[in-house]
Amino acid sequence: MSYLIAAAGTGGHVYPGLAVAEALIRSGVPKGDIGFVGGDRLEARVYPGEGYPFLQVEIRGLRRELTLANLTLPLVVMRARKQIKEAISQRGVQVVLGMGGYITIPAGMAAASAGAVFMNAEQNAEAGLANRVATRWASRTFGAFPATRGLPGAEWVGNPVRSAFWDFDRAALRSKAVGRYELSGDRPVLGVFGGSLGAKTLNIALSAMVAGWEGPEIDVVHLTGPEAPGLEPEHLASEKVTWRRIGFEDEMGLFYAVSDLVVARAGGAVAELTATATPAILVPGRFGSAGHQRENARSLTEAGAAVTVLEDDIGLLPQIVRSLIGDDTALSTMRASAAAIARPRAALDIGAAMMEAAA
Repeated sequence: MSYLIAAAGTGGHVYPGLAVAEALIRSGVPKGDIGFVGGDRLEARVYPGEGYPFLQVEIRGLRRELTLANLTLPLVVMRARKQIKEAISQRGVQVVLGMGGYITIPAGMAAASAGAVFMNAEQNAEAGLANRVATRWASRTFGAFPATRGLPGAEWVGNPVRSAFWDFDRAALRSKAVGRYELSGDRPVLGVFGGSLGAKTLNIALSAMVAGWEGPEIDVVHLTGPEAPGLEPEHLASEKVTWRRIGFEDEMGLFYAVSDLVVARAGGAVAELTATATPAILVPGRFGSAGHQRENARSLTEAGAAVTVLEDDIGLLPQIVRSLIGDDTALSTMRASAAAIARPRAALDIGAAMMEAAA
């Protein structure tokens, strides 16, 4: 095995890691030469399910409240470092890539100790604590935005997205997408999603909006999350809205192809929004280190690709949607702005850097 990718926790770390693996394979690296390391969350299901070797270690982050659990954290990190170092040595790993999050620190330590090249990639406009620490071991650090707060030396390559977005063609996919969601094809389409598990705040706000909708006739494609938090079966839309509710979408390219405007959180999805040149209303979550979603939303909004609505102001959502959904000029301008800051081939660029380091 030549390459080891450390990515764990949420989809915002896991799927960019998977995108880099896809890029390595496209460039000729055998799948068996790419491995992953992480904990017991999403990564423990996704990577083995995709057929990659996976090393599972115990790892957790620093809790922000005073707790005895923080006292044992150094021991957890050192155990993970030891396991990862052994894997690097036993499997002949030449390059380790950290995707941010808790796993990045023991991965960086292990790579440095084992003599492997270490690189790290930050998905957000403001770097998390793990990447700020791990950059000391990195030969190269990659950023998703033109400037990354906390990582002044990061190279702007973009946030890795899956291969479906590398050469995204909205026009070519639109007809198939309209059929997939059983839409008329002649109404504006609002897409809504809050990540792979859904977002209760967005679900509640969207249900209230469609129930009292007073704007033009629209179609809504709403990715609610498998458990649809905050939604009840009796929640109905007005007669002017066709509301398609879907728990999980495994072909996100079709979701973006059908959406004229998207309401979303401001995590890893911002890379897909720019890669597909999709105008967005971003509702950053309060969770996460360093308020990263708010910084992500700010970056897209300042570029003209999105409008930011804070959770405290979510009651303004219907008004903002109405002002944009039928304004072709505004949406066209936002699409152009999103395309201008897009880096859809980030995974290929990072993969190329890894292969160069391993040569």
